[in-house]
Amino acid sequence: MWTPETRALVGDYGSGQALSDEQYRLLEPLIPAAKPGGHPRTTDMRRLLDGLFYLVRTGCQWRHLPPPPAFPPWPTIYGYMRAFLRDGVWESIRHHIVVMLREGAGREPSPTAVILDTQSVKTTESGGPRGYDAAKKVKGRKRHFAVDTQGLLLGVLVHAASIQDADSAGELLRRIKPLYNWLRAVFADSIYDRLAVLLACFLLGLTLIVVRRLAGTKGFVLLPRRWVVERTIGWLGRWRRLSKDYEQRPEVAEAMVTLAMIRLMLHRLAHPNRKRLPAP
Repeated sequence: MWTPETRALVGDYGSGQALSDEQYRLLEPLIPAAKPGGHPRTTDMRRLLDGLFYLVRTGCQWRHLPPPPAFPPWPTIYGYMRAFLRDGVWESIRHHIVVMLREGAGREPSPTAVILDTQSVKTTESGGPRGYDAAKKVKGRKRHFAVDTQGLLLGVLVHAASIQDADSAGELLRRIKPLYNWLRAVFADSIYDRLAVLLACFLLGLTLIVVRRLAGTKGFVLLPRRWVVERTIGWLGRWRRLSKDYEQRPEVAEAMVTLAMIRLMLHRLAHPNRKRLPAP
């Protein structure tokens, strides 16, 4: 919980971003208990999550996280992030929050439609796979998003920007289909109208619906269904850690996107009358 002392350490840049009591009450049951044997867990998980969300929100380096007592030491936060990533905890938390939000809106837990789109971002000198997206003229990586009709994140795949959207769509759909068995329709733009995507949809029991631009239109056009995933990408644009791909490993980059979306969805779940998080 934030106190005047910890706020003074962090400064106004991070004020208002700590988990509220309502948010942590929803998140606490989803955090795995300490493994049996060895020393008992002494890390304050609420402060650890605050530090992790602070890093994704502000874009600071791991070593520049405010030191204790504001947050646990940065190696502890990084260690838990990687351990939870390895054990699938972040994906599990994201899935549970998506289900709770859908049920709270009077919808079925599993969506019947998914919307796909990608975002190409630059990388840094940290290394890892990267490529050149000739269409966007970006050298780096590509984030492949799958969202439901509300814009809630169902899955994300990060790979080199040189890989075409249609070539990686099948892998993303294979990831999310076991989690949402009622999926039936896939909405996407014309670049997905390829044999590889059609074959993946056929094997998974899905129907590809291509939403095309009207002939002769230029500039921004509000397209049915497709605008939803564009809005989700816009939401994530407020998280400075996602302004570039700073991670060496694609799975860590996927975790950063997932953490940002967990925080956004958690805010919506705990405070449905507030439209968005306060600006940093």
